[in-house]
Amino acid sequence: MRITSTSCICPVLFCLCFVQRCYGAAHHGSIKVTRNQTKHIEGETEVHHRPKRGWVWNQFFVLEEHMGPDPQYVGKLHSNSDKGDGSVKYILTGEGAGTIFIIDDTTGDIHSTKSLDREQKTHYVLHAQAIDRRTNKPLEPESEFIIKVQDINDNAPKFTDGPYIVTVPEMSEMGTSVLQVTATDADDPTYGNSARVVYSILQGQPYFSVDPKTGVIRTALHNMDREAREHYSVVIQAKDMAGQVGGLSGSTTVNITLTDVNDNPPRFPQKHYQLYVPESAQVGSAVGKIKANDADTGSNADMKYTIINGDGAGVFSISTDKETREGILSLKKPLNYEKKKSYTLNIEGANTHLDFRFSHLGPFKDATMLKIIVGDVDEPPLFTMPSYVMDVYENAKIGTAVGTVTAQDPDAANSLVRYFIDHNTEEDRYFTIDANTGTIKTAKIFDREETPWYNITVAASEIDNPGLVSHVPVGVRILDVNDNPPELAREYDIVVCENAKPGQVIQTITATDKDNSANGARFHFSLDEGPSLNPNFTLRDNEDNTASILTRRRKYSRTTQDIYYLLVLISDGGVPPLSSSSTLTIRVCACERDGRVRTCHAEAFLSSAGLSTGALIAILLCVVILLVFSLAIVVLFITLRRSKKEPLIISEEDVRENVVTYDDEGGGEEDTEAFDITALRNPSAAEELKYRRDVRPEVKPAPRHHHSSSLDSVDVQEFIKQRLAEADLDPSVPPYDSLQTYAYEGHRSEAGSISSLDSVTTHSDQDYNYLGDWGPEFKKLAELYGEIESERTT
Repeated sequence: MRITSTSCICPVLFCLCFVQRCYGAAHHGSIKVTRNQTKHIEGETEVHHRPKRGWVWNQFFVLEEHMGPDPQYVGKLHSNSDKGDGSVKYILTGEGAGTIFIIDDTTGDIHSTKSLDREQKTHYVLHAQAIDRRTNKPLEPESEFIIKVQDINDNAPKFTDGPYIVTVPEMSEMGTSVLQVTATDADDPTYGNSARVVYSILQGQPYFSVDPKTGVIRTALHNMDREAREHYSVVIQAKDMAGQVGGLSGSTTVNITLTDVNDNPPRFPQKHYQLYVPESAQVGSAVGKIKANDADTGSNADMKYTIINGDGAGVFSISTDKETREGILSLKKPLNYEKKKSYTLNIEGANTHLDFRFSHLGPFKDATMLKIIVGDVDEPPLFTMPSYVMDVYENAKIGTAVGTVTAQDPDAANSLVRYFIDHNTEEDRYFTIDANTGTIKTAKIFDREETPWYNITVAASEIDNPGLVSHVPVGVRILDVNDNPPELAREYDIVVCENAKPGQVIQTITATDKDNSANGARFHFSLDEGPSLNPNFTLRDNEDNTASILTRRRKYSRTTQDIYYLLVLISDGGVPPLSSSSTLTIRVCACERDGRVRTCHAEAFLSSAGLSTGALIAILLCVVILLVFSLAIVVLFITLRRSKKEPLIISEEDVRENVVTYDDEGGGEEDTEAFDITALRNPSAAEELKYRRDVRPEVKPAPRHHHSSSLDSVDVQEFIKQRLAEADLDPSVPPYDSLQTYAYEGHRSEAGSISSLDSVTTHSDQDYNYLGDWGPEFKKLAELYGEIESERTT
């Protein structure tokens, strides 16, 4: 297969290229297909040779944006088998075949029926084949070829990112890069100059320039000043065809803003200023403003104001308002027109952010002089002290002088002053003041223990100008007098053990006094014993504002006396001394050996036998258990008596013996706690006939009536005999034996009880002194029987 490629170069004009294409298409764009043949030599057998494919073809081109009335000729296909008799048929397949590209199936000529755009599709891949028109069999294998769309300059350059906004510092050097712009051209950059772009500046000269190849914008002047001009609008053009005539162009706008640098120092508009300040101005208040102008902006215009010298530097201060960049003048000390009528200040304003590149334009600070005139003002009276503290004794009579306040008119007129109390609170009504002299007096009788301190406000005004008022706080301290007697600090619960020894401290008491320490620091304690000494207790003054209660004898008995009362006298050391009396209550309690209180209530007689607390608790627990058990038995018995069971129906065939037993074994006739035998001792329950529960009665006997007196006299033995007779005569008795039992123990024994419970009240003549020789284990028992013996002897 032989391949040759011939390109059509359009020198200048489209039409020439088109004519050349059309003229040379038959030669340059043909595909030659050579048919395979087999030679026959006489006398030789037929020999098959490898078929030879003879496609000869070139790459086809078609111009974009064709606007002619006829289809554009592209090229020609030709096969060696084509003898010109129309037996060969050419078929075209692939991209755009039949729609964009059509072929003459007889001649093989290819035409483009539509206007093509290279920017949308640069080439098309197609397939060509030659077949026998009669048999439709391929004469040659299918072959692939390409039709390329040839570019023309039909797209102008475009700035895809415009318009642009950019900044550059002012005072920049010439040639400082500002921005690089880039334009794109959709034409083929490999073919001609259609996509070769050149940049130029249409607007913005002589301030800026642009590089024609790279599109870099630079400053074109030295020291461009923002304060002179801040904004610039630059128009940049991009033109293809290397800028030649006939090329297409596009443009964009670049908005350039000069940013500020600190190249301007602050300047005061004036070198001398004057300010009027009244003498009534409050300390700490702003009295004036001053400002230095700076042509810069932002942080480059920030400045700080200071007072560099002047006779008013100690009276005034200056600060900077960061928002307005003003100097705020404030008062540090009060002004007095009568003492000084004017002040002079030298104020400096300086930038806080310096750029040393422009230090040659400085200095970046400025100064001015400020003269302050103090204005005379009619001032209110001035008190001689900022506050007053006065004293007065409690219980002082109404009208007692407390103290005096003094105020004067500070002005040259020295007007008379009038005093009064602001009655804003209740405390202000407890005092009065002399309007002319300022003397404060009491208006009520004070009690220091109720309120020890009062705060009032005294006002003073000029008689000639009552509207000018000044105020001063006055504190009145109420002094103490000894008007409260001492008393016990609290209620005391005093306990003395039965086994206490003489001289034992059973309680320490303290006292308190509502008066302050000057009138009650030292308390004296004593007993109000009368003509005779207290035989039971005594009191000892500890001389530290406490006193101790001591026992005076050995052993105390609750059975003899369980509470004692002790009258205590307490006096203070005030002038004059005051005293009071209080009664102490002392209870007698049983204690353990270590002094812990065991009980202060009356105990059973068994405790005198020396039983411990644990033993007493065990005995009480047993008693409680017995009571609960007895109660349960009583409840069970009552429940059985009151329950109504269904009668037991015995069939006639059942002839078994039936024994009904009752297993209640009480404690005898005298045992009234375990079982209620009222029915036996006094059979009132037999007032009406009790039917048997094992059979159904057929005839109900007539009820019997007994008088209560006869029932009470019936003996249990007689009652059982009566029941026996009723059972024998009962017509409803079943045909089998029935056993009924009644427990009866007989009369009370003639012998007495052997229990020791009834013997505790009897007095024995036995001597128990030998118990003290048995050791510490029997000490408590010896003490108990020793007390009983001593009391009996007494």
